[in-house]
Amino acid sequence: MTPVLLVLLSVDTLATYAAGYALFIAATLTDYYDGKIARERNLITNFGKLMDPLADKILISTVFIMMVGMPDLIVPRWTVVVIIAREFLVTGVRSLAASEGVIIAANKYGKTKAVLQMVFVHVFLGLVILKRLAAFWIPGPVSDYAWILHYTSLCAIIFVALYTVYSGVRYAQLNWQTLRLGS
Repeated sequence: MTPVLLVLLSVDTLATYAAGYALFIAATLTDYYDGKIARERNLITNFGKLMDPLADKILISTVFIMMVGMPDLIVPRWTVVVIIAREFLVTGVRSLAASEGVIIAANKYGKTKAVLQMVFVHVFLGLVILKRLAAFWIPGPVSDYAWILHYTSLCAIIFVALYTVYSGVRYAQLNWQTLRLGS
């Protein structure tokens, strides 16, 4: 779904953003139910433990990168770099650990980080669509308050980026012994 989402969010129109948002919702729902079914039926595999978080990171990274260019939002590039860098570092550590036969599961900080990132995307992509829909019916007043969406998105993404860093630090602290692989 991610390549299609990338194309949809590359085109700055209400229709493509709405279709992209619908696809993002579908991707997050299928990911949730896939994990739930795997846990309920005890179908958890090492492959799934490694690939599911990787697919999630690719999806969320794609959306964050595309949100940088959305004129309705303020999403500084540095926040997205920080978020993606943390994701690459954690994925790299997990891969290295797996090569040593060690599986590092997600912790509560990583799960909270993932929820915050998903909530940010759902809320702000949804608000962009609502703003553009409202502009059709009441163009003047909506554009007068566009700054609210700009600055709430800026504050929210900075919070998400800072929590993402915090979750990465906690990940390192909680797995310090595991991270000393082979040394």
